[in-house]
Amino acid sequence: MAGGISATEVFHGSPFSPAGRISGPDPERKSYSSYVAFQDPDGNAWIVQEVTRRAPGRIDPAATTFGSANDLASAIGRAAAAHDEREKHNGKTDPNWSDWYAAYVAAEQAGTELPK
Repeated sequence: MAGGISATEVFHGSPFSPAGRISGPDPERKSYSSYVAFQDPDGNAWIVQEVTRRAPGRIDPAATTFGSANDLASAIGRAAAAHDEREKHNGKTDPNWSDWYAAYVAAEQAGTELPK
């Protein structure tokens, strides 16, 4: 027990039914298949899952940071300009423009291929 919190051992199987828990991590080390459970000092129950492989579409926070609000505003401005060109090329208005802006800004920051 550290800091007043006692955690279970690592287990796999059922995260919700103590009777269905199997000692040790998932033998295949699949993401979201190994757990540890604990209660905080207020009595709230917590279950933590191990992530061994990120789901597709997740953003690496180390590759997508902004040093200031001005940096973010500039990125949004570049996304807006690119999106305007996209709409001109497609000849129609994009109702999901905010999703496209987000993908553009994230890709630009990460140095990956920009959305078309």
